[in-house]
Amino acid sequence: MTEFANIEVGKSSIPSLAITVVLMIAIPAAFFLYWRGKHKRQTNLSWLIAGVVGFIVSARVLELGVHYFCILTDNPVSRFINGNTAAYVLYGTAAAGVFEECGRHIVLKYIMKKDRTRENAVLYGIGHGGIEILAVLLPAMITYLVVAVQFSQGDVGKALSALKITEETAVAALPSVQAAAAFDYGLMAMNVVERLLAMFMHIGLTVIVFYGVLSARKGYLPLAILLHMLADTFAALYQRGAVPLWTVEAWGALWIAVVAFIAVRLYNRMSSI
Repeated sequence: MTEFANIEVGKSSIPSLAITVVLMIAIPAAFFLYWRGKHKRQTNLSWLIAGVVGFIVSARVLELGVHYFCILTDNPVSRFINGNTAAYVLYGTAAAGVFEECGRHIVLKYIMKKDRTRENAVLYGIGHGGIEILAVLLPAMITYLVVAVQFSQGDVGKALSALKITEETAVAALPSVQAAAAFDYGLMAMNVVERLLAMFMHIGLTVIVFYGVLSARKGYLPLAILLHMLADTFAALYQRGAVPLWTVEAWGALWIAVVAFIAVRLYNRMSSI
């Protein structure tokens, strides 16, 4: 496995990864503590838990189950999607939008029938976005940190043994090792900003869906799905190598601003419903 012998861990990789791990824990904690502290009487922790469970079921169970068939396994559908950038982007954005927003709608309309305050809708969004960080991104950053520490010690063989990288798994593991070694403060800042924006996106979309439930207007669920799809478009294009990383962040920030604008207006309207 000579490809690993040339990997050099940057001086900033380990400290930047360590800080990123801490911040990934701090972001959802800060959102929760601020909102709960400000609206303790109007909020119930069951809504936070509902957001957590809603994300896990809709995004990590149902959506991933469909991904397994449409992306990961070898069949005519997966070959078509993986072989066509337009199909890949449309499928990826639609799956994320439909599963997460419909999941929100079902939980908010049919399960969370008590304490239907606008403050609880925000708490639900914090739970949804927070568990995405803690269950999906945090483990990845911890893995990168462990990889960087192992390879920084200079003994490649020992690092490969400690990480259980074998000849069979070397090809799959190489990109992650390279990413961990190249991680720096710039990537740290980008990851942190992206997560902050994503938290606001999840909160905003929850408010939009919740307003549709309270007002009994069916158009707000499709609106949330469309906004989610638009926000994810450049991320899907980046996965295909069609756009640079900075455009993903710029495009996402644009649509998060749109979502936030709509959500704030609807949040204020809910005071009279």
